[in-house]
Amino acid sequence: MSTAERSDSMRGGGRVTGGRSLAMTFTDSKTMLRRNLLHAKRYPAMTISMLVMPIVMLLMFNYIFGGALKNSTGGEKYIQYLTPGMMLIIPAYMVAGIAVGISTDMTKGIVNRFRTMHISQPSILTGSVLGSVIQGLLGTVVMTLVAVAIGFRSDANALEWVAAFGLIGLTLFALNWLGAGFGVIAQNPESASNLPTPILLLPFFGSGLVPTDTMPAGVKQFAEYQPFTPITETLRGLLQGTEIGHNGILAVGWCLLLGVIGYVWSTSAFKRKTS
Repeated sequence: MSTAERSDSMRGGGRVTGGRSLAMTFTDSKTMLRRNLLHAKRYPAMTISMLVMPIVMLLMFNYIFGGALKNSTGGEKYIQYLTPGMMLIIPAYMVAGIAVGISTDMTKGIVNRFRTMHISQPSILTGSVLGSVIQGLLGTVVMTLVAVAIGFRSDANALEWVAAFGLIGLTLFALNWLGAGFGVIAQNPESASNLPTPILLLPFFGSGLVPTDTMPAGVKQFAEYQPFTPITETLRGLLQGTEIGHNGILAVGWCLLLGVIGYVWSTSAFKRKTS
């Protein structure tokens, strides 16, 4: 392959045939992942704000609203009902974080510098998504420990805990590809932080905080058919032994659908903006 052909293949997102293109994308994605994790370590303000706010909300809902909402959840300790729903707040918040990060890279010229280098272009987004997934999982672990410290108890075995965090990881992966798309199309980081607002609100319009039976008819119908409700009910079933039913299949199906939509949307928009 000539130098010109190699350069063209890389700018075009890996048109090199066969396993070599895949290997190049994998290697460059690891490099971009390392860059994102180092960036998060050196400039932790954004990461901390994304992780601290959901924990503050967990404490606020438990200690301020917990007494009033206890009866709506069957009389059990509200932290038992609340924790599985709040574990999905961090994946929702990470959407804004990755959107701002990618928009910052694109508006400050860093992406243009990457385009002049011999790297696979899709790896720029892939590294950001994987870095955000790792940060989100670590944040969820910290939130779960806080929940345990204030009274949450689970009778789940090790396999059920692994399945629960596997589902959270899949949710993070799917939502972060949508966040990457928001970051690519945003005009600047400020607009990138606002575009994902509907996704940030979705966990509050599901069964995470109170059962959908307590909601008005129109809101209840929306709550029962939006993605976060089956994911929340699956987590609740894994960690507390409640009936999962068809929610497990719906949860995985929603994650796969959102992930595919996010990947196709973000990579195609990225290619248009950088071509």
